[in-house]
Amino acid sequence: MATGRKAGRLAATLLALVLAAGAANAEPPAKELFAAKASPAALAPESVGFYSKGCLAGAAELPADGPHWQAMRLSRERRFGHPATIAFLQQLSDEAARRGIWPGLLVGDISQARGGPLPFGHASHQIGLDADIWLQPMPAQRLTQQAREDFAFRSVLREGTLTVDDRIWTDNYRDLIRLAAEDREVQRVFVHPGIKKKLCETAGRDRAWLNKVRPIYGHHEHFHVRLRCQPGSAGCTPQESTGSGDGCGDLGWWFNVALKPPPPNAKPAKPAKPKRPMGLADLPNQCRVVLNAPGMGSGNPVLAAAPRDAVPGALSYAPTASVPIPTSRPLQ
Repeated sequence: MATGRKAGRLAATLLALVLAAGAANAEPPAKELFAAKASPAALAPESVGFYSKGCLAGAAELPADGPHWQAMRLSRERRFGHPATIAFLQQLSDEAARRGIWPGLLVGDISQARGGPLPFGHASHQIGLDADIWLQPMPAQRLTQQAREDFAFRSVLREGTLTVDDRIWTDNYRDLIRLAAEDREVQRVFVHPGIKKKLCETAGRDRAWLNKVRPIYGHHEHFHVRLRCQPGSAGCTPQESTGSGDGCGDLGWWFNVALKPPPPNAKPAKPAKPKRPMGLADLPNQCRVVLNAPGMGSGNPVLAAAPRDAVPGALSYAPTASVPIPTSRPLQ
């Protein structure tokens, strides 16, 4: 009798697993579910999961225009982030202008209204703590919405090389990246290896900030800022420490191995088998709550961030009173 009950429980468990797997397979990919949400979840601000596998509750939206920034590619609807990220971008733009480093930022993708996997363009940017900043100063004139769609990316590398083009690059580019990296809430700044090399060559004696600047594929038209997990985000998975040192001695692998073109007679690599799209069941359980939560109405502004003046190492900042609530990058 006991054996029969045990077998029955096992059969029930297996059936439940099969039904759960079937339900998960029946759901659309997570990137479609999250892309369909136009407003943030009406929950307390929280980054859930890891940068490339998570979601975002209680997001704030970066306005399309500010005193020293313009948001780009508005049709993507990727101007949402953790309130700390939005505050960081606002303060970085203001401080860079105040110091005469940069007239204004062109801000690219941050995250979707509820974070989550994106339909195209990024593996990360899922928890509202990543933001792309174009390596072009903001033009004096305000761009139209269509111009922001058509405005061309511009590489800072000399065409056909892995070397920064000194006809474009000035110390202001270095100083803007340094200003971002020196903020204590910033965990990583991703740039092309050629840019990292240029920074290593021109940083001078104070080199501690270079530790956060990490080389990555692409990223020669923009740099990618990643903030640390923020207070109130117990479900946020932090990234490993960058350790110590300026990282300049590690560039050999990039130039001698990773970025080397294949030999002329090399056999073409076998195409990789397409990966199954990430499903909602692949994300932290809390992301289902975030996805299904009521949305914030357009009449409900949220606080962009708490004052950061008391945070050692944070850029001086007068907080914005409120932000109104309201889209091909390599793996980050």
